[in-house]
Amino acid sequence: MLLFLLKRIGTMLLTALCLSFVVFFLTNQPAMLEKVAKFEGNARMSDEEVARFLDKNGFGQPMAVRYGEWLGVLPGWTHDEGDSVRGRCIAPGQEAATAPSHCGVLQGDWGSSRVFRDKVGTIIGTRLALTGKMMLWVMILMVPTALVIGVLAGMREGSRLDRGLSTLSIATTATPEYVSGVILISVFASSAVGLKWFKGTATGAMENATFENFFLPVLTIALYGMGYIARMTRASMAEVMTAQYIRTARLKGVSFRNIVLKHALRNALIAPFTVIMLQFPWLLNGVVIVETLFNYKGLGWALVQAAGNNDIDLLMGISVVSVIVVLVTQLISDIGYVYLNPRIRIS
Repeated sequence: MLLFLLKRIGTMLLTALCLSFVVFFLTNQPAMLEKVAKFEGNARMSDEEVARFLDKNGFGQPMAVRYGEWLGVLPGWTHDEGDSVRGRCIAPGQEAATAPSHCGVLQGDWGSSRVFRDKVGTIIGTRLALTGKMMLWVMILMVPTALVIGVLAGMREGSRLDRGLSTLSIATTATPEYVSGVILISVFASSAVGLKWFKGTATGAMENATFENFFLPVLTIALYGMGYIARMTRASMAEVMTAQYIRTARLKGVSFRNIVLKHALRNALIAPFTVIMLQFPWLLNGVVIVETLFNYKGLGWALVQAAGNNDIDLLMGISVVSVIVVLVTQLISDIGYVYLNPRIRIS
């Protein structure tokens, strides 16, 4: 197991490094850098002024060098302005001689946001906590409900209950979040229908989450993933219920309830466990839509703001954190699968 973990951690680090370079390459194209220059200066800057701005702020170096500076394996850029020296690692009012030579991600410096005028690490910490709160409640609502629906449908394959629950699962999975979110707001939070049971915005939930202002965004995300988990659980349960040991238990006179709870359920949950862990990458995509729709200023909302305003450092930081979250959940999924399925551990 230790060797397995070391190999997976090494693969994770290599994957994160490659994906971070891809994102860095895409966000540092000349057209993007020109927008950054005009955002910092003025929209009417000439091409020569743009080139001077980029050169003075370290953007004129080769792509690989700038990536090394961002990562923290190469010294940060400096620019001599005669009476003072500016640089990536030199804070305002700091002497160049006292500034560190390296100031990248490996040193804990993620850069500064040009839109929010704050440290990227601080912004990500705050926004990730808000998104984590939403994802926690989504999982609490989505997973138990989906498992119950899947088990009930798979216990008696082909029955009316199975067909009804399967239809419901397919309908929720086929409806994207931006559609179900608008429908839920229109029905339960709009004066047009009259059922003003919930708030149409989740801004207040950032400070004080209540059932009224937080249930709709949580339900919007949960509905989409719920159907997929329920369908996978139903398929796994239906397959287990036709296994030979289940038939033997029936012939021995074991009650149907005990067959389901003591014999079938654990084996039926092996495949859904992997599917549940795979929901985290999807949740990161889903919260981008839902947080924007409900004006909930979490990590997804910050990603939209960063992308819309060419905030390169913030965009890079959110992308790297998202990659790390996905890779860690995949590692947890693999470890959990080993413990749930003894055949994997024996082999």
